[in-house]
Amino acid sequence: MNDRAGRLLSCATALALSLGACRSAETDIPLEALELPPDQQLIGGDHDGPPVVAGAVGPARFVDALLEDFDSVHARGLMAFVDGFYRAPANDGYEAVLDRLAADLRDAGFDSEPGLELYFLERPLEGGVWGDRTRWHEVQAWTPLSARVAVLRDGEPDHFVHRFEGPLDYDRTMLPVNAPSGQAEGTVAFDLADLKPGQVLVIEAQPRPDTIRRAFASGAVAVLSSYLEPYNVDPTGAERHVDAIQYRRLPYGSPLPVCMISPRAYQTIESACLAKPSTRVRVEAEVRFDERPLRTLVAIVRGNDRPDEAFTIASHVQEPGANDNATGVVGLLESACSLARLIRDGRIERPSRSLVFLWGDEYRQTTTWLEQGELTTVGGLSSDMTGASHEQTGAICLLERMPDPGALRSLPPDEHTPWGAVEVREDMLHPNGMAVIARCALADVAAAVGGWRTGEHPYESGSDHDMLASRGLPAALIWHFTDFTYHTSIDRLDMVDHEELRRTAVAILASALCVADPRPTDLDRYLRTLDQERRVRVEAAREAGDERIEQLWREWCEGARHWLRWECLRIPESER
Repeated sequence: MNDRAGRLLSCATALALSLGACRSAETDIPLEALELPPDQQLIGGDHDGPPVVAGAVGPARFVDALLEDFDSVHARGLMAFVDGFYRAPANDGYEAVLDRLAADLRDAGFDSEPGLELYFLERPLEGGVWGDRTRWHEVQAWTPLSARVAVLRDGEPDHFVHRFEGPLDYDRTMLPVNAPSGQAEGTVAFDLADLKPGQVLVIEAQPRPDTIRRAFASGAVAVLSSYLEPYNVDPTGAERHVDAIQYRRLPYGSPLPVCMISPRAYQTIESACLAKPSTRVRVEAEVRFDERPLRTLVAIVRGNDRPDEAFTIASHVQEPGANDNATGVVGLLESACSLARLIRDGRIERPSRSLVFLWGDEYRQTTTWLEQGELTTVGGLSSDMTGASHEQTGAICLLERMPDPGALRSLPPDEHTPWGAVEVREDMLHPNGMAVIARCALADVAAAVGGWRTGEHPYESGSDHDMLASRGLPAALIWHFTDFTYHTSIDRLDMVDHEELRRTAVAILASALCVADPRPTDLDRYLRTLDQERRVRVEAAREAGDERIEQLWREWCEGARHWLRWECLRIPESER
């Protein structure tokens, strides 16, 4: 049988199977009651979401090889390197990490072997100054050098509640991105209403621009804030959060020094002032601003027969945490290098479409890529916060879907994370099967490693998948939450589970490969899994008495069914 005849037979077989799956989907008979072959039983008992139909196709085609080849030893070393910097857009740490990633990718064959490309995209650091409502605040690259906050009491040695002298120090997040250099000393006010000229304002609330502006107008010499989010409270009861310093960003051009402090430091300052109202606080901060372009690192595995179509995976470098986002950066780097090796050794075929790996500044890296115009992007994933230790942080791996009816009304088994829902309109719904594929990948990794607790939730926004979803492209975020260390100084290496990082990275790449290289034989499994989701969603809507949500879920699943057929049967866009 020649290749063309074989492909036609495979397509015909898959189409027949898909039609059978569609007929079963229109009944109210639970899929569990149907006689499924042994390799198509339901799996995903460790997943908080709709179940998955088992099979050796879809992401299962890649999972074993990816798990085996993932270089955990190299990943650990790279994690320590990336975690060693306070990474802000285009600053010293950001640049050092991008250069290290590029060197590792070159060692893996990118930029030297056929079909493996590597280059940087550049754009200006653009944004508004203080008072503007521009989304991007970085006008120049900002690198923190050192900072100190000391409590001064007459006749006693200076008591430093926080300080850092280098990028590796734990207190490094005490300076918000874009905070200025400066020195200030004064007595303390704990409320704007009580603030007198020459005082340091110490608050538990967020240091919002308006608060800083009002403090400056009232004569404050510095502002300190111990603010934490409700989800930053240690869920174990051990109160580790009382020593956490929140990571924040300020608009460029703050008129006075601003520092973040821990709740414990706030209590220390408050107690000292109660005991001696003459207590003073000294703030010292040294930063450097540089004129630099904002770089995005691009690695491409060129597709075999559709090289001008691309599926992207983005992982942002900026932000100083280990989980957010050294884990995403490292997991994606290891995935790219692993895929290059597996293709070179013939263990995985080169995908039909190109796979594009991005490292840079969150949101702007994906926007920069979408504006490049060289390749047509067909969808993407965000690799963000991928290795949190459940034991240390309480977080599990989550699939955040793009806008679907669950984002209009969350019904069981869906539940929003403490990050919270965002406004979604019906015209933002663009049905596709990306969540079905990613859900299968999570289940397949769980099956391969002997169990893995995962979950999912409706769209909440907050990472690079937003840039794709806003254009109607299939997208998803795979991340970990609720991580109580999120955006704090205690998000460091001791909060990372390296096996969790490997599992999550493999699930992400397996999902991406399924869209980059869909096969007719994948279709039946996807449609049966989609049928499971349809039943779960429709039953939940019926129980809630919400006919509109029921109808929207039916329409979504029908659209996703068509999308999966188009993808797996490789129907050109012009014929859909």
